[in-house]
Amino acid sequence: MLDPSPEDDGTSPAVSTPRFVGREREMAALRGALARPPAIVLVEGEAGIGKSRLLREWLAAPDRRTVLVSMCPPLRESLTLGPIVDAFLGIERPVPRERLTELAGALRPLFPEWSSNLPPALPPLDDAKAARHRLFRALDELLRALSVDVLVLEDAHWADEVTLEFLLFVISRQKPDGLSLVISYRPEEVADGSLLLRLTSRLPAGVTQLRIALAPMQPGDTATLVSSMLDGKPISQEFTTFLHDRTGGVPLAVEESVRLMCDRADLVFRDGQWVRLKLRELRVPPTVRDSTRERVSRLSPTAQQVLRAAATLSERSSVATIAMTANLSPAVCRGAVTETAVAGVLDGDDRDRWRFRHVLAATAVYEAIPLTERRHFHLLAGRALEHLRPPPVARLAHHFREAGEKTSWARYAEQGAELAMASGDHTKAVDLLVDLLSWAVLPPVDRARVASFAGVAALGRREPVDQVYHRVIRTLRSVLETPGLSARQQAEIRNPLGRLLITGGEAQAALSELEQAVAGLDHDPVEAARAMTYLGWAYAGPWPASTHRRWLDRAAELTARIDSPAQRLNLAGNRAAALLMLGEQEAWDVVAGLPVDGTTAAERLDVARIHVNVGTGALIWGRYADAEEHLAVAMRLAEAERASRLQHNVRLEQANLAWNTGRWDGLAETSAALADADRDRPAHYLGSVRLAARLAAAAGRRRAAEEQFRLVLEESARLGAADDTMEAAAALARLWLIDGDSRRALRVTDEPMDTVQRKGVWVWATDLVPARVEALLALGDPAEATRLVGRFARGLRGRTAPAPRAALAGCRALLLAAAGDHSRAATAFDRAARAWSALPRPYDALRARERQAEALLAQGRIEPGRELLAAQYEQLFRLGARGDADRVAQRLREHGAEVPRLWRGGRRGYGDELSPRELDVVQLVVAGKTNREISRILSKSPATVDQQLRAAMRKLKVSSRTALAVKAVEAGVFFDVSAG
Repeated sequence: MLDPSPEDDGTSPAVSTPRFVGREREMAALRGALARPPAIVLVEGEAGIGKSRLLREWLAAPDRRTVLVSMCPPLRESLTLGPIVDAFLGIERPVPRERLTELAGALRPLFPEWSSNLPPALPPLDDAKAARHRLFRALDELLRALSVDVLVLEDAHWADEVTLEFLLFVISRQKPDGLSLVISYRPEEVADGSLLLRLTSRLPAGVTQLRIALAPMQPGDTATLVSSMLDGKPISQEFTTFLHDRTGGVPLAVEESVRLMCDRADLVFRDGQWVRLKLRELRVPPTVRDSTRERVSRLSPTAQQVLRAAATLSERSSVATIAMTANLSPAVCRGAVTETAVAGVLDGDDRDRWRFRHVLAATAVYEAIPLTERRHFHLLAGRALEHLRPPPVARLAHHFREAGEKTSWARYAEQGAELAMASGDHTKAVDLLVDLLSWAVLPPVDRARVASFAGVAALGRREPVDQVYHRVIRTLRSVLETPGLSARQQAEIRNPLGRLLITGGEAQAALSELEQAVAGLDHDPVEAARAMTYLGWAYAGPWPASTHRRWLDRAAELTARIDSPAQRLNLAGNRAAALLMLGEQEAWDVVAGLPVDGTTAAERLDVARIHVNVGTGALIWGRYADAEEHLAVAMRLAEAERASRLQHNVRLEQANLAWNTGRWDGLAETSAALADADRDRPAHYLGSVRLAARLAAAAGRRRAAEEQFRLVLEESARLGAADDTMEAAAALARLWLIDGDSRRALRVTDEPMDTVQRKGVWVWATDLVPARVEALLALGDPAEATRLVGRFARGLRGRTAPAPRAALAGCRALLLAAAGDHSRAATAFDRAARAWSALPRPYDALRARERQAEALLAQGRIEPGRELLAAQYEQLFRLGARGDADRVAQRLREHGAEVPRLWRGGRRGYGDELSPRELDVVQLVVAGKTNREISRILSKSPATVDQQLRAAMRKLKVSSRTALAVKAVEAGVFFDVSAG
């Protein structure tokens, strides 16, 4: 007698956990990579593709290695370093105290349960970045003390930035046979700027690299997987095709669809294979959400309550925590958890913690909870999590927020922000606090405290001006409108608000906030002195220099009474830069006493920022050797601390220095790269545009230059950055003077000139006064031009400011030429040219020589005038000022001179030889740099690098980068780059 088939007894087929199918090649690659430590393995793929299953199968294999495993939960605000902490807590053996140094005392806030095995707590650090670095070193030491071989981090696309920074830190310190990392993530959920993308970009030598990209299953593997769930019996080809087409071969979707069909008794065993009843009529769920909800609906009401609780908790949780969230007794909850586990919905670990087997299933259940019930679940979840030690403050803030419990929400949001800042994650702190201020109705005293905290946290963010920045500004301004705030509370909000406004380029508004803040900061001399120093910067506002100077003097008095050397250094350095902006000669005495290094990372960054500002001031004064020295110090420290934004600041000022000193080669590419990098920082972006405008004007690209200078002028005026309007207004005036539109040229200089005279800061007027003098003379007003030159001279008395003084010499020459005294004018222009050359500032020196030649011609000294003019033509042309060179060529022709033909076909040709620029690119290719890295190092656009690389390959007759490197070495066309 034959055994009855499954269809004969009317029962649904038993569903088993699917076999591990179709990933043999990936498993072999994973094992091979981890057999060559240290390794970094990235496992990527969409949700449900099988990343976790691959890792579980690897972990299940016998292995003597020590492995830490953790997951990044999909929290709205993930806990800073939470995944790393959870990974360590999975170790059962005690921490070996004898293998830890005092540095491990930094771990006490993260691992209170290990207090008996950890050294004493370390003193707090004022600098968040230094605190984070110390914590990273301590965690790395703990990894080594525990002899951890592999750290596995799942769902890294949900990881907080500090966790990713720690992974980068660990991999950068790897040694042979060191720790390996296995990281899984969904690439579609990784932002372009995520640190996750850097994990394989710059690895030290000797690190094994592997990227496993999991693809959907093929139809054959789909059939094998389904068969393994159904007693190992085959499935029909029609069913295979149907299922694969509608699930796309995603294992999770396949598995969930099979379970749904079995629950609904839609599968029968017929003719030796599983087939689907009513194949055409039944709609296979297009998403896992539909299948999950239907499966959940077939469970008992208690099990459904447990699933709603687990979905609300969203992370692995104990039965006790789930029971409290579901409002069930532990015993009843245990039975329901068992039911859901048998149904394949929840999955437990070896510590008896449970969660949904798939995040998508949890989301489907959570979204099905009515809003009114959802708030209650979050309230119960929050109360349950309060029993954990240490309390998961970010999760607690999240749950009490969703529950509408503002008091608890506020308490845990602030605690979470404090922890985030302690780890250097200021952005997370800002998110928690601004979210609280935006959605919770707090008492005025709490609202003020949280707002001040949010402002301080925002000042520590390393991210550029972005939506978060603007949200912070709006929030702080909104809080200031709260009735009943004391003067002190308002001051503690206005102080960080003013400094944030400076970062965003809103200079005028910043000074208004800071001035109001100072009156309420008597209780905090450091912050009061800092606010006064910001008020001493003369870039904005209607105040004269004397008012700014009084603020700086008040700040200096407070600084002298401050005990902290680091705070005194910060304030003294900022005061020196502010004095330079004011044109105060004594600033250089303060600068002479500034250090060129620091003992801590925080000090080094502070010293770097100070030297950038001093370099900027030196550029304004025309002390270019000093500028180069200070910018070099700043770049050295910024590179040592990997402060990328600060490096951008230094590069911009170095580009300005290169412009002034006539080193124009490559500046066009540099300005474009700087503009791309600084679009989110208005003041720096405008500085890049100004550099491009200078080049356009010199090259004779009139329309581009005018548009760019107008943008700089208008935006700088809008932002209140008065000092940045000077050069743009002068450049536009010169362009319009060439057109003969003298009145327009005069008008564009009116407001900037009024600012200079009102504030009394004449070192700003290097470009402005000569342009205005020329406009006044063109309009027939030599008397006003003479008075202006006199005011310029008086404003520069006692100041070693070579650039403004060279400009003053040129102005005096203009007056002589306008008076018809061409002999003395020629001598005066010669004096101005020598002054410019001494800086050196060759472009202005050449233009002064051009004026000298014109004066000689006006005297009737035709031959010396033509010879001098011809010399300026060639030098302007070779400098890159082709527009000026064309103008001089026209004047030479008007005076009967023959204009030499200079090569204009782009860059000089080198035949089959590599040009200097191509040699630079080849050198870096041999050093192993990518095109993007070469672009950054040489300050060229990626397109330019690619073009020069292709040209080099063509000349050396090779078709690959490897062949290029070999051919270059054989040809001896580059010097040793082993140090690179």
